[in-house]
Amino acid sequence: MITNLLSAGDLDRTDAIRILDTAEELLGVASRPIKKLPTLRGRTVVNLFFEDSTRTRISFEAAAKRLSADVINFSAKGSSVSKGESLKDTALTLQAMGADAVIIRHHSSGAPHRLAQAKWTKGAVINAGDGTHEHPTQALLDAFTMRRHLGAVGGDLAGKNVTIVGDVLHSRVVRSNVLLLHTLGAHVTIVAPPTLLPVGIDHWPVETSYDLDASLEKADAVMMLRVQAERMNASYFPSAREYSRRYGLDTARLSRLPDHAIVMHPGPMNRGMEITADVADHVRSVIVEQVTNGVAVRMAVLYLLLGGAAGESAEEEDSTDKDRV
Repeated sequence: MITNLLSAGDLDRTDAIRILDTAEELLGVASRPIKKLPTLRGRTVVNLFFEDSTRTRISFEAAAKRLSADVINFSAKGSSVSKGESLKDTALTLQAMGADAVIIRHHSSGAPHRLAQAKWTKGAVINAGDGTHEHPTQALLDAFTMRRHLGAVGGDLAGKNVTIVGDVLHSRVVRSNVLLLHTLGAHVTIVAPPTLLPVGIDHWPVETSYDLDASLEKADAVMMLRVQAERMNASYFPSAREYSRRYGLDTARLSRLPDHAIVMHPGPMNRGMEITADVADHVRSVIVEQVTNGVAVRMAVLYLLLGGAAGESAEEEDSTDKDRV
């Protein structure tokens, strides 16, 4: 098993399936009267967030606390970072406090890699999103959600067709998803305006298309991406209305999907832009479930990086601890 989670590309098929299988075991913790396991008791996990976040930060915090870890939440706002403190000095400060894992979200692509490679912290480093580069735990929870709904045999997604639509250029989610879905055997189709496709996408293991309607009929899952207006310094499409008409998912397009297909979105959503409100709230939408699954997947990542004994499942460890008591 890897010692840090910096990129979805770091995971081979065995590692990826091990995380997904562990998350399956841990998913039931949320339904218990006491939503706790003792696995990381005495460990310290730091949420080091230099960018605003709701789902990812709270999800990691909930995951760590459900594993009984001590959690320190760091926000760049109101900290010494606002006074000019560097990433190195911030990391060294956290290490001096005994951080066993640092979960980092940063506006600069590559910041988690720098933190890990420079060894400014001795703990595990987990990438919670770096610039427009990657977001590996989001890809894991997306794959976990697909696997639960699409009945994948053998633990992977071999032969499944996933269509990803929208602002690919600015999305760290899509980069991680493409890497992980390729590892798990899925076929990925990217649909976007030509202005929102990154340079070099021809070398990605995907098909590309500008026609959303033509890409829906064979999709097992369709993932809509948020239009990241805050990262745009130019006009990438004529208007919001035109974008929605060409690349938005509405009820008419939903009806073109196979009966078993699911609708996904990493959030936050621009309702009425890339997805209409009725589709976002439709019975075939698994967007809220993705958030629930995110806690289990992040518990699995923390468990395997920090506390998982080789060859011992999370449920076995919980039973062992009860026996000791």
